[in-house]
Amino acid sequence: MQSKHVLVVGGAGFIGSHTAKALAAAGFVPVVYDSLVYGHKWAVQWGPLVEGDIRDHAKLVATIKEYDIVAIVHFAAFAYVGESMVKPEMYFDNNVTGSLNLLDAVNETKVPHVIFSSSCATYGTPAQLPITESTPQSPVNPYGETKLILERALHWYALAHPFTYTALRYFNAAGSDAEGQIGEDHHPETHLIPLVLDAVLGGSPIKIFGDDYPTEDGTCIRDYIHVTDLAEAHVRALQYLLNGGKSAEMNLGTGTGYSIREVIRTVEEVTGRAVPQIMAPRRAGDPAALVASPLLAKELLGWVPQHSSMENIVRTAWRWYSEIRKTMVDS
Repeated sequence: MQSKHVLVVGGAGFIGSHTAKALAAAGFVPVVYDSLVYGHKWAVQWGPLVEGDIRDHAKLVATIKEYDIVAIVHFAAFAYVGESMVKPEMYFDNNVTGSLNLLDAVNETKVPHVIFSSSCATYGTPAQLPITESTPQSPVNPYGETKLILERALHWYALAHPFTYTALRYFNAAGSDAEGQIGEDHHPETHLIPLVLDAVLGGSPIKIFGDDYPTEDGTCIRDYIHVTDLAEAHVRALQYLLNGGKSAEMNLGTGTGYSIREVIRTVEEVTGRAVPQIMAPRRAGDPAALVASPLLAKELLGWVPQHSSMENIVRTAWRWYSEIRKTMVDS
């Protein structure tokens, strides 16, 4: 019988832990490999945890062999855009050097399939919307550059070695597990929806960076995708490869954009509370709008987001932030 063990590298993080839960529900055994620099032990609930760094070649190889790993889902990247601008060396070391080390372990152990967590940051500032997989990739920060380098490495490695891969370029991950078992806990937090919820709960007022963009209400528009839908896409990508699918890169988004003011308005509707907010100047490099075309993922994976209305994203995130998060983090 073929092994059902899947190595989830970075599986103690936000998207990785939701994917581990989805893999377990689909009959796989998620083996989480995580340094716990940004991940959390409490988020590992559906399989074993191996504490390790992706730059530790010997430990990776030993873990893959011990669990007879059939596929690797790779989330282990530093992902703060602003930090990448001031510490590019840290991002290239972890996201590139570490990931190349992981690919070397794939080759050495003959793991047949890799699912890579890529990003819409590889596109930079697109000339037109929606963003398709053929949109030119031109990153505007080191974080996006490291993701693009790995996509190119996967392409060439897979031509030379016997494995297939998917690179999943996702847009703005948001929301939380509907059952409240896991959720988002970043330090520092940079994502809009958690910051808006924090403002509602008495934290700092949310800063709106610019209200003079060429959008309907003047604020930036982004494509938000519920983390549960992202997790399902990773499971489908794995099944696609296991069933003989060819290597591919694809967007994970909804095709619908929400402005910052629309997000704030939804938070006020869900929570019944006003959101403290202040205006701030535009941030350099913020495109007016980023919206995906998700058609290729629908074609190849049969994947259609089911949980990504803004109301549901906010409702599940609000439950996590207001009722559950503190008990989990402090436990």
